[in-house]
Amino acid sequence: MKLGFVGLGIMGTPMAGHLIDAGHALHAHSRSGVPQELIEAGAVACSSPQEVAQAADVIFTMLPDTGDVGRVLFGENGIASGLSAGKIVVDMSSIAPVETKEFAAKINALGCDYLDAPVSGGEVGAKAASLTIMVGGPEKAFATVKPLFEKMGKNITLVGGNGDGQTTKVANQIIVALTIQAVGEALLFASKAGADPAKVREALMGGFANSRILEVHGERMVKRTFNPGFRIELHQKDLNLALTGARQLQMALPATALAQQLFSACAANGGAAWDHSALVKALEMLANHTVAPDA
Repeated sequence: MKLGFVGLGIMGTPMAGHLIDAGHALHAHSRSGVPQELIEAGAVACSSPQEVAQAADVIFTMLPDTGDVGRVLFGENGIASGLSAGKIVVDMSSIAPVETKEFAAKINALGCDYLDAPVSGGEVGAKAASLTIMVGGPEKAFATVKPLFEKMGKNITLVGGNGDGQTTKVANQIIVALTIQAVGEALLFASKAGADPAKVREALMGGFANSRILEVHGERMVKRTFNPGFRIELHQKDLNLALTGARQLQMALPATALAQQLFSACAANGGAAWDHSALVKALEMLANHTVAPDA
């Protein structure tokens, strides 16, 4: 298939690479330029999102935030200006569900389908093509794009209509943040009580408390490896979507708000670009104790 990809950061680059490896022609654009590794693999570098949309039948975007997606879709030389009827736009960014529905309506008005398909799994999952992909949009468009999703991920679910994919991703980020907090508190408690946090983590991984967060981020907390991964500032953005949505729905998310404050404490201490597992550092400041000595 003739594909397009806009947004080639730490997630987008390996995702686009998997599509090329599967034999698809790929036209690409990124604000920082198309990485040389993709060009060498066969990607065609385009000067604008509009040029990508003109050349491709299915156009993927992987961008930082809601405003970025809006500008790439509808700004000057944006994707919308290069679309013709029958094409499919697939946004794999993590953005606001309400705005997603508005974006979809505008793309639909041009005779094209729109899928919101945010992912979970981080840089590791993007490189390994093992991402979880949560999709909102029409079934026919999903059926067309699913073989492409399968080149980038393993757990692919059509949740419902446009916006439902983004709602699912927000729910995912709530669970991830609160589990990081729980793992951080548990290992910090164990360490301050005098137990070896590495051995505690090993023991917990054999029981009901086991999780991917305990496995991956618990190890980061013990080994003090807080290079991203997934940056705190990006998780702050996702929790802001959750808390904004909760206000719109007139409901409380008290634990989510606490996790956001802990992320904010990290950011205030120079940690906006730390991996989100470094939320434990805020807990450590409160305890005047670290899970393990810093390297």
